[in-house]
Amino acid sequence: MMFTKQARGIRSKTGLTLLFTVLWLQATAGAAPLANPVFFQRATADYQATQTRWQTATNVSPAGWQFARACYTLADFATNDENRADLAVQGIEACRKLIKAEPRSGPGHYWLGMNLGQLARTELLGALSLVREMESEFKTAWNLDPAVDYAGAARSLGLLYREAPGWPTSIGSNHQAREWLERATRFSPDFPENWLVLTESYVAWDETPKARESLQQLAKIWLAARTNFTGVLWESNWADWNARRAAAEAKLAQSGAPTKAPRQTD
Repeated sequence: MMFTKQARGIRSKTGLTLLFTVLWLQATAGAAPLANPVFFQRATADYQATQTRWQTATNVSPAGWQFARACYTLADFATNDENRADLAVQGIEACRKLIKAEPRSGPGHYWLGMNLGQLARTELLGALSLVREMESEFKTAWNLDPAVDYAGAARSLGLLYREAPGWPTSIGSNHQAREWLERATRFSPDFPENWLVLTESYVAWDETPKARESLQQLAKIWLAARTNFTGVLWESNWADWNARRAAAEAKLAQSGAPTKAPRQTD
């Protein structure tokens, strides 16, 4: 599968929807994995392996949502809309087939929402309708199985509300973003991504005391997380998390007051 660069322009109110969708996906996936060819190779291998299992599966779950997850991950490495959309559509189709067979599949609804987000990155005219479908799928996933991807539905809803333009253009709401992001940390407090996203959001909202508190909570779970989330499948996450934690600490340090809890070594 070849990935080539393609310039894209963003314009008009519809372009704002595309822009926030790109921001949402950058927040959910991070930029660090894209710079490492090893991570790309692993994502490609996972895509190929899960595709084979999906094509030969006698049961749609878990093969369907595992393939959809691999499609979403590999789409982060795409550098043009055609390849990203192709992967997203494959993930979407797998999830729709899974949901048709198992309507109450939390992972099916969750990874459908995530792949819709990838597809929205490639859309101008259709992005807004995709955004509302993403919102619906994440809410359904949360109601069915909030544990999927360590409160991933709550985290994704928070990011969606944080990055989307507000009414009447789209669904953006800092109030709802706060509710969902804080809910993610309460439900899955040992997962670093939840605290990182909440910290970054407080920084964006100029809520420095809350950002410091959130960062301190992250420091408390950091060493245990290093033990719990191990292996090659987590290496790209840790590359991303380390960079984002350092960036959050640097931003808060610029405010002039102490920001760090005693840092545990990695």
